[in-house]
Amino acid sequence: MRRRLLALVLALATAAGVSSAPVAEAAPAAKHRITFDKYSLMLDGHRQFLWSGEFHPFRLPSPDLWRDVLQKMKATGYTAVSIYFDWNYHSPAPGVYDFTGVRDMDRVLDLAAEAGLYVIARPGPYINAEVTGGGFPGWLATQQGTARSDAPDYLAAADEWLTAIDRVIARHQYVDGRGSVVLYQIENELAATGVAQQNYITHLYDKVRADRISVPIFHNDRGRNGIWVPPDSGVPGTVPGKVDLYAWDTYPGGTCRPDATPGPPNNAPDWGLYGPGGAKGGASASPNTPGFTAEFGGGWFDYWGSNGTYPCTAVRQGPGYERVFYGTNIANGLTIQNFYMTFGGTSWGWLPAPVVYSSYDYGAAIDEGRQLRPKALTMKELGYFLQAVPPITKQDKADPVTPSSTAVKVYHNVNPDTQTHFYLPVHNPSKATTNDVFTFPVSTPDGAYTVPQAGTLRLDGQDAKHLVANFDLAGQHLVYSTSEIMTSVAGTVLLHGRPGEDGETALRYPREPKVEVLAGNVTSTWDAGRGDLRLNHVHNGLARVRVSGGGRPPVTLLLADSPTADTFWRLGTAAGPVLVRGPALLRTARFHGGVLALTGDTAQAGDLEVWGPGARISWNGRPIRAWQTSSGSLLTRLPGPAAVELPALTGWKQAAGSPESAVAYDDSSWPAATKTDTASTTKPPAGQPVLTADDYGFHTGDVWYRGHSRDPVPAQLSLDYGAGGAGMLQAWLDGHYLGRHVLPSALPAPPTSGTATFAVPAELRGSGDHVLSVMVRNNGHNEDGDVNDAHKEGRGLISTTLTGAAWKIRGGVADPVRGPLNNGGLDGERAGWSLPGYPDGRWAAAQVPAATAAPGTTWYRTNFTLDVPNGHDVSLGLTIGDPATPRSGGHYGALVFVNGWNLGQYLADVGPQHTFVLPNGILDPHGRNTLALAVTGDGGPGNGLETVALTNLGTVRGGVAVRLVDSPRYRPRPGG
Repeated sequence: MRRRLLALVLALATAAGVSSAPVAEAAPAAKHRITFDKYSLMLDGHRQFLWSGEFHPFRLPSPDLWRDVLQKMKATGYTAVSIYFDWNYHSPAPGVYDFTGVRDMDRVLDLAAEAGLYVIARPGPYINAEVTGGGFPGWLATQQGTARSDAPDYLAAADEWLTAIDRVIARHQYVDGRGSVVLYQIENELAATGVAQQNYITHLYDKVRADRISVPIFHNDRGRNGIWVPPDSGVPGTVPGKVDLYAWDTYPGGTCRPDATPGPPNNAPDWGLYGPGGAKGGASASPNTPGFTAEFGGGWFDYWGSNGTYPCTAVRQGPGYERVFYGTNIANGLTIQNFYMTFGGTSWGWLPAPVVYSSYDYGAAIDEGRQLRPKALTMKELGYFLQAVPPITKQDKADPVTPSSTAVKVYHNVNPDTQTHFYLPVHNPSKATTNDVFTFPVSTPDGAYTVPQAGTLRLDGQDAKHLVANFDLAGQHLVYSTSEIMTSVAGTVLLHGRPGEDGETALRYPREPKVEVLAGNVTSTWDAGRGDLRLNHVHNGLARVRVSGGGRPPVTLLLADSPTADTFWRLGTAAGPVLVRGPALLRTARFHGGVLALTGDTAQAGDLEVWGPGARISWNGRPIRAWQTSSGSLLTRLPGPAAVELPALTGWKQAAGSPESAVAYDDSSWPAATKTDTASTTKPPAGQPVLTADDYGFHTGDVWYRGHSRDPVPAQLSLDYGAGGAGMLQAWLDGHYLGRHVLPSALPAPPTSGTATFAVPAELRGSGDHVLSVMVRNNGHNEDGDVNDAHKEGRGLISTTLTGAAWKIRGGVADPVRGPLNNGGLDGERAGWSLPGYPDGRWAAAQVPAATAAPGTTWYRTNFTLDVPNGHDVSLGLTIGDPATPRSGGHYGALVFVNGWNLGQYLADVGPQHTFVLPNGILDPHGRNTLALAVTGDGGPGNGLETVALTNLGTVRGGVAVRLVDSPRYRPRPGG
């Protein structure tokens, strides 16, 4: 354990630019300080710019892949990760908490520290996050007290959760020298501000402190409304609360049209130095604390019934949006920025809130299949820049700058200590996408200039540029540059700009230096009067310039267009940083015994060029031969991935899966639904029993009801039910299928409950024994965003017009390994039909696609074997139907089980999702896998299961080692 703790401390020290000299193992864990002022967070007195991305481990049920995502975040410039902890994910019942397997939160926090990322911990109790109940466990819906208030029963439950999760988080605090947690959030988007909520916020703060959480605490305001600011903020109109920092969230980037194409951009807001009251500090609602966006839009979720907007969102909130909106935040002095989402992942099983379907891709920088989108590489440009220019952590507004074109505005700030100047040219207004050429004045201790002196400077399309003046960089003095600083290592600086645009860089020297153009077309001009060396070029590929002499250490300038700059990676080692060009990803870098050991991925054969310590290199554990270049680098070639062949899915078997619909079905062992009181916000009519599933302990997925009555049945039978977005109900009367009802899907407020009405044939209406069999699919509990106990809206049946009925109910049983959200109450789920090893030898052979289907549920099973080449990471998906058609028209849905894990729900007539990510670890890439589909629909021609195929979502040579997740096989129940 001591070795592991030491490794974590060293990893963070390297990431923060702190000395990583060896520390004696026997020494006690170091103690660290976290402080802050209006400019930034300070760790041990060093200012930090927290450039953070949101990642939810509960949306990736393969813990070894957490390392993959966190390494990708670190490699693409993030310095921190924000992590929600979902109460519902860990607690199937009061007093029961599971932090093992895919719920091992110690492990994800260890991996974050290993990757060199600070952590913003967000355990709620309420998190929203488009998860069922907003993170509340299903059993909380049976409480009488109002949630998110000072109601005693709710506070007792919240304290129970915080006690459990805080034990984990407290073990990983940066201040204790044992981890990397630097900030802690209580609650989330709590807009109600009454006495009950004021007491609640105070209670949470005191509880967390009592649990030994000693890092700064904040709340995330839903919009920049000044709700729950620190008590000493003193800003009129704000709501003080017991917190240390003020933070807010916002999603201002523009929209996608209904046809899933990008709409026009919005203007970037000024929240901070250039906003109302900006002179008071980084966030005017809290003038004494850093500007802090706990969630800034990194995409947007998609909803049931849409046209599939994730690709559009990835463009709308893509590189141009990032440069303009995140850049405007930087210019406004916001030094803690968290982008929601950076990896969205999958709301697998019954995790989704009613509005979202299984994919939570979010249009994020890292897609659901763990592939880097182009926007991830722009995040790398920005993140590397922030790390390369430390003075940006302390900015004041400087003198206004008037550019030559009114179509452009320039933000101008200065660090009061170093006099480093920062300029951010953007369009005026910032939502414009025109092509504008301009100059602007630069005045620093180095002198006054009109920039550029030669060539042109332009903004073309949605764009912004981070330009720096009067800054000491890699042993050089930068007077100014119209190229953007990306990063530097000893003796090498990487600058970049948009393809085809001019770049101009001025460096100051005591005497004229020697200039060697190693590659590309670069001109140089020496101004003896000022001592300026001016370099002019066009951003086109990669130009290389060697500058030596002149009274400063030699330096190699790498002048790249932005796409070329995006092929560079930078990581720290104990011997200094390393800069790498070429591979699809650089994961880790370690210098030991004279060898620079690198790990990473290649998506195709290509160059590996390395600037860093040592003259020997290994890649993914194998020594490689490299050649010294005139640029001071080592150059070699790396192979790309091997071809991957995926098997066709054949050998299907099927079995009927709705035995509960039969009149003769034995329900004698089912619980009787006889309760007369409920905490649900949807009460039954007077005289009818409580039927809501939560009251009987069934919180997820499908629940079955059987009502026995001797009364006549009306000609029209109405069933009131709650099921969440796109939830559904199926009904049978005396074994006769009445039909299916699906709740409609539409934003902004899709209905989560409804009434199913069925015509009853005359021959079924008379007196005598009747059995009404009803299945309700619960697509999640409402979130409680408005503090109105919305999560208590009933799920399952609420009431019926069948009189004189005695009701029985049955739902799912939590899987002890896969957890409380994996299974619902289908008979096949309870019998283990989704599990590997189930003896399906007597099932009938099936044809997929199926021309027709029976009403109700039909199970399909097959097995397939994968043989992914060793040393490769292949991300696979399962595609049902035609991805080009969001809604196929077939009236059915399918639950997707792989090796017993419920990885998503397909709804053919609702859409839009067709492809379901199958994470490695759940999936065995080197062995046999079991696929089971529970297909539920109206039956008849056109409503059968469509084509089903494996899909390659991305292949690289590299990846991380992935162990198989524990996936228990079928075991016969005792006695049968």
